[in-house]
Amino acid sequence: MSRFVDRSTSFGFLSTYPPTQCGLATFTAALRAEVAAAGHETAVVRVLEHPDAAPLAGVVHHLVHGQPDNAGAAAALDDLDVVVVQHEYGIYDGRDGDGVVDVLDRLTTPSIVVLHTVLVDPTPHQREVLEAVAQRAGALVTMSETARQRLVEHYDIDEDKIVVIPHGASDGRPSRVTPTEEHRPVMLTWGLLGPGKGIERVIDALPSLRDLDPRPHYLVVGDTHPRVLERDGEAYRNGLMRQAERLGVADMVTFRPGYLDVASLGVVAAGADVVLLPYDSREQVTSGVLIEAVTACRPVIATAFAHAVELLASGAGLVVDHDDPDALIAAIRQVLCEPAQAAAMVHNAKELAPELLWNAVAARYCTVADELLAAAGSRAWA
Repeated sequence: MSRFVDRSTSFGFLSTYPPTQCGLATFTAALRAEVAAAGHETAVVRVLEHPDAAPLAGVVHHLVHGQPDNAGAAAALDDLDVVVVQHEYGIYDGRDGDGVVDVLDRLTTPSIVVLHTVLVDPTPHQREVLEAVAQRAGALVTMSETARQRLVEHYDIDEDKIVVIPHGASDGRPSRVTPTEEHRPVMLTWGLLGPGKGIERVIDALPSLRDLDPRPHYLVVGDTHPRVLERDGEAYRNGLMRQAERLGVADMVTFRPGYLDVASLGVVAAGADVVLLPYDSREQVTSGVLIEAVTACRPVIATAFAHAVELLASGAGLVVDHDDPDALIAAIRQVLCEPAQAAAMVHNAKELAPELLWNAVAARYCTVADELLAAAGSRAWA
């Protein structure tokens, strides 16, 4: 019998989920909210590292590391028409998260698998896991053309399954804050902190920016990543503070801990003159912070990780090499000292923003779901 019936499609989600603080949890909550706002029934199977007995609205099952109930998770998801599965090697049970393959094996509901990491040079087992996931998926979503191309070139995957849908971003940001005459230019980095964030690159650059008048202020907003906090405490954040003191620029840096909800992020982003993404990774094909920065219509400067190279080619920002501190300094000076250049970046960001907002992104997922259900119905009636 066909699942494609004349009613609102119901969506299941398999992912980490708030109050867990991680990019996949935030992504799933935002996508689910937009899908629900469009009139669809939704439910979540929440992936957890440790058991959590607290009830959460809409969460119908827990999938806990070390206590995998794959059959229960699949049964809960099979009550829905389509399942959206977030894939990242580190969130599921088993080696390289291979426990998710068993969940997908047990599903009878069509699945849309969202790939947050696509490595150029995976280990043999990582390749095996991703190809097994792809084989079982009805559709594969990458969030950049770069990631799609990597799948095609480096993996044995059915190219026809791949759909490029950008990472979403929230709307409803306040208008740009009007600078005062005493305004110190604000350089902003936000997100969960930990090694790999690259903040030390910006702190190293600050002594070369002390001559600017007014002197810029580097604002770093966000809690330490929970996994980093559990493993290393606040060693990374404290090390950055010591670095700023050693270089004599502690007065140019503020670390503001805390998790930013949509409204708070809007206020902080609106007050920034430039958003800095100095990440260590070269491979990163998805960055929610990058998308949020562009949709906030602020100039962006990023190291040359894959997603930034692709998205900022539009002119919404500047990309600098990871190992070129002079280029980073020059890019910051360009944005802060050349208003016409900054305005051009803002204009280009505004051109990109509408297709990156969550309502547009959710509509794309609904279209993919309809196509999967229509195809399943055609096969059932054949």
